[in-house]
Amino acid sequence: MASAQTSRSLKNKALLSRVLLWIFLLIVAAFALFPIILAFFGSLKSNLELTTGTTLLPKEWIFDNYAQAWTSANFARFTWNSVFISTFTTLGTLLIGTMAAYAVARVDFYGKRLYVVIQSCTLFISIGAVVLRPQFDLMVSLNLQKSLWGVIIILISGHATAFFMLIGFVRAIPKELDEAAFIDGCNFYSVYFRVILPLLTPALGVTALWTFRGAWNEYILPLVFTMTQPSLQTLTVGLANLKYGVGDAAQPQLMLAGACLSMLPMIIVYIFANKSFMQMTAGSVKG
Repeated sequence: MASAQTSRSLKNKALLSRVLLWIFLLIVAAFALFPIILAFFGSLKSNLELTTGTTLLPKEWIFDNYAQAWTSANFARFTWNSVFISTFTTLGTLLIGTMAAYAVARVDFYGKRLYVVIQSCTLFISIGAVVLRPQFDLMVSLNLQKSLWGVIIILISGHATAFFMLIGFVRAIPKELDEAAFIDGCNFYSVYFRVILPLLTPALGVTALWTFRGAWNEYILPLVFTMTQPSLQTLTVGLANLKYGVGDAAQPQLMLAGACLSMLPMIIVYIFANKSFMQMTAGSVKG
């Protein structure tokens, strides 16, 4: 009888802890989603209703704000520019980050510790502020100051975060797999492509998401490199064109509509990368 009461008490405590956990998670989700919901509802309001701010829900749902924002800010072109920069930055960062992580984790070479220290130091340097002028001068010397490739190269060069995210996963891969591959006739490079990269798939998905998001939200670099080339502007820069409409009148509803449109690619990328998060979570629990 006592054991049954104890078991029932433990079940009640477990149930209570789960309920409290779900309540906490729902509160956190509400705080996180509230600005997005507020922006979505604001994008469907008129300029007058949005500036007065009397109600949360729009009195008149104006979906034409999205069409107007798309055409006014040349969203099709700016979206392509953002996708171009983010995609190639992500691919380049993953390639260089995995190569660097593989070399540091598997090879003992002169200056290895110094290289890791330098990578650590770059984490404290803002890519778009402190080193902006020398980076721009470097791209001028390469004749890339009016090209999106200049922005891509600079963003790829700041791959320290991806490097430290990946090196832990590379070190977790048993070296016995490398030795078995060497016995089967693989060399150092084929081990990287045939053994290391397939096993890094979950880590690559997470790293790709973080890199893509950082490149997508980058503002300073695209702004500087596209000042004389408006057709090369990204979404983050192009959104500023929606600030004022005809007669220099403020158009906050169009900016909110444009901001909501700019969220869609990131949501799509997260949906595809969500499987990698699940694999990493399952692997950590199993380990």
